[in-house]
Amino acid sequence: MDSTLVIIISGIVGIAVGFAVAKIMERSNVSNLIKNAKKEAASILKDAKAEAETNKQHKILQAKEKFIELKAEHEQVILARDKKIAEAEKRTRDKESQVSNELAKTKKATDDLESKISDYSNKIETLEKRQAEVDRLHKSQVEQLEVISGLSAEEAKNQLVESLRAEAKSGAMSYIQETLEEAKLTAQQEAKKIIINTIQRVGTEEAVENCVSVFNIESDDVKGRIIGREGRNIRALEAATGVEIIVDDTPEAIILSCFDPVRREIARLALHKLVTDGRIHPARIEEVVAKTAKQIDDEIIEVGKRTVIDLGIHGLHPELIKVVGRMKYRSSYGQNLLQHSREVSKLCGIMAAELGLNVKLAKRAGLLHDIGKVPDTESDLPHALLGMQWAEKYGEKEEVCNAIGAHHDEIEMKSLLSPIVQVCDAISGARPGARRQVLDSYIQRLKDLEDIAYGFQGVKSAYAIQAGRELRVIVESEKVSDDNAANLSFDISQKIQTEMTYPGQVKITVIRETRAVNIAK
Repeated sequence: MDSTLVIIISGIVGIAVGFAVAKIMERSNVSNLIKNAKKEAASILKDAKAEAETNKQHKILQAKEKFIELKAEHEQVILARDKKIAEAEKRTRDKESQVSNELAKTKKATDDLESKISDYSNKIETLEKRQAEVDRLHKSQVEQLEVISGLSAEEAKNQLVESLRAEAKSGAMSYIQETLEEAKLTAQQEAKKIIINTIQRVGTEEAVENCVSVFNIESDDVKGRIIGREGRNIRALEAATGVEIIVDDTPEAIILSCFDPVRREIARLALHKLVTDGRIHPARIEEVVAKTAKQIDDEIIEVGKRTVIDLGIHGLHPELIKVVGRMKYRSSYGQNLLQHSREVSKLCGIMAAELGLNVKLAKRAGLLHDIGKVPDTESDLPHALLGMQWAEKYGEKEEVCNAIGAHHDEIEMKSLLSPIVQVCDAISGARPGARRQVLDSYIQRLKDLEDIAYGFQGVKSAYAIQAGRELRVIVESEKVSDDNAANLSFDISQKIQTEMTYPGQVKITVIRETRAVNIAK
């Protein structure tokens, strides 16, 4: 027991001694660490001071360099400003010197002017004295001449003025006449050349339009189906289309008669669809006619678009395109209106190119010049004025509108496009084969033209030429003077315009001549 206790006590003592030794050693290590840390801190602080000193010197050097650069720039700015100031001072000195010189010259000129004015005053005074003397002498001579001639000065002056006036008038009229004849000759030659070249470069077509269409059928049995029971089918077809359908003994053919080509075409297409389908009764007829009318409306728009594309015309209003398409189903004196307008458009384009004008505007005006002939509703206005109103409504240019309205002289022409359209319209309508007329009515119109001329006093002979587009009137020189000849031409034109209906224009030429005939034996 005691030995065990001794062992335990000795063990505890040993542990306590160990702890004490460890504590002593730990204190020794901490002291060493503190010493080392102080040395390291001193070293870091020393290095930091050295680096800070280096940075300080570097920044000082940079600041000095920047200061030197700014100082140099400032000196350059100051030098440039001083240079400008010096130049401005030099210019000011030069101007002052120039002004001084000008003032000196002006002063000298003023002195010279005053001297000249004085001289001129003396000369004027002398001239006035001489003029008074001359007037006195002239008055004395005039009085002597009046006594010698028996005429006063005013009467003599009037006689001289009248004599000179008559002589000057005669000379001026002769010169004007020669100049006009030369200008007319040159202008006519150039105009003929341009017109002939234009006509030769445009292909033309014969007039083929009429008021009837022939619908061919395979056999006469179809006629009975078209007529229907008690004629109900044909009556329904006529009522729906507004076309007279003539079924006679003509083999394998039915005649469609109507003045309106659009209705006639609708009836022809509708009849073709009905015969092809085989179902022909009033309800079916109304349905087919309605669909065909819609098809024709679409075709009209397509024709208008194709026409403006072919002619190279752009930006045309959709309503005007539709009007152009409708012209396909209109005719004027047997001439298809669309073909006529296309032809006029091409002629206008060629003629405008020859004259150096705007070709596109000329084509546009030529195509649209007759749009007033296809109105949606009845109008009392002439077709030229109606077409001009439509063109203005749909935004066409002023030159185009004026050309449309003036191509039959209803309004005044304001641009060169207007006479070009008028001439090209006449060329297209007056060429051989362009329009169809019944021979009797054609001859009667020529006879009426001549009869109107014979109705005036002093007319010796009258001849309608150029297919009725010109009336040449020969008058008796004893009864009609030169001045009256011009008035007679105007009076005849007015009477023709009010009493007759005719296509295009009629030119009235009054011819007056005197002849002296003798026979040498």
